[in-house]
Amino acid sequence: MIAFGVSITDREVYERCALPGIQRAAEKDSVVLARPSAGTIFESYNALLDEAAALEGLEALVLLHQDTEIVDADFCQRLRRVLEADPAVGVVGCVGALDVRTIAWWEGSVRLAAFLHQYPEYGGGTVAGFSWERGDESPYSCDGEVESVDGFLLCLSPWVVRNIRFDPSLGSFHGYDFDFCLQVRASGKKVLAVGFRAIHHHSLDLVSDLEGWIEANVKVVRKWYGRMPRVGTGPGTWKERARRAEAERDLARAVGYANVLEGRAMLHDLERAIKSARESIGWRLTAPLRLPRFLLRRLSRAWRRTVHRGTSGIREHSVAPSSATEQTASSGVARGDLAAGAEGFAENGWAGARADRDKTSMSEWAGRF
Repeated sequence: MIAFGVSITDREVYERCALPGIQRAAEKDSVVLARPSAGTIFESYNALLDEAAALEGLEALVLLHQDTEIVDADFCQRLRRVLEADPAVGVVGCVGALDVRTIAWWEGSVRLAAFLHQYPEYGGGTVAGFSWERGDESPYSCDGEVESVDGFLLCLSPWVVRNIRFDPSLGSFHGYDFDFCLQVRASGKKVLAVGFRAIHHHSLDLVSDLEGWIEANVKVVRKWYGRMPRVGTGPGTWKERARRAEAERDLARAVGYANVLEGRAMLHDLERAIKSARESIGWRLTAPLRLPRFLLRRLSRAWRRTVHRGTSGIREHSVAPSSATEQTASSGVARGDLAAGAEGFAENGWAGARADRDKTSMSEWAGRF
């Protein structure tokens, strides 16, 4: 029997992401341990391990984040074959790397990345790992032994479930997967990356707690330095590495400031182009051609508000004009003066309103730097 364990902090996210994947992959006798968070991810996962260890006939425990969706319907069958083929396997994931020296496992040699990153920002989008499309993988992308896997999907053998625990002294979240893989390897078991496909529904803000990440990295390296090969090591002495790290930090800040300047220059260039277009003779001459569409949009909006007010009984929340230009045009139409409305619309009109909106969006975007 293969069990699934999820630590839940947001029920809606779990039901939208993890639950459909579990229902897709689970077998008839599978047990789903979906529990509210018990504190840090270390503590929550340890509670799930304790509960799973008491299950009779356990073949594997699949720990996944609440925003992780398993894609393959034959997931359990494939996992069972992997564990039965080699009893020394302790952990299986779908993203893994070799030559991992810190909790930044992606800085190692990534061997497999069978996942899809789906983000909600900017209208939503996806970024596919290089092993996502089967039959179109890179030559070096293949199933096999690795040093660490990404913790958003962890498949654990029964021996690991009963004998290994996450180390809560490392922090609240970061580094739990790398440290766990190190514990498994130190016990003589293997860590594998296998092409189980999964979707990680996650924002583009990959590391929100920067200080927590740094502290966890320091603690994990201090814990394993000298105990496992290559962990915390690099070319040169530790003083040379420290000085290089300081130089890289200062360079990153300089690059960030350069990006700010470039963003402001791009914004200024766009504003200049918009102003030039809105002041051109061609824009003014073609204003009468755009006026019917503008009036139709205004009438349609007014009709929708009327219908909404009449059917729902909810107090109307009117939509304010997006710019002073649109106010000028609409005021002329409202008083029946089509000439005044056309004049106001000729100055900017729909494209002017859209330009104002885009300019605001660009300002907000540049401000994020």
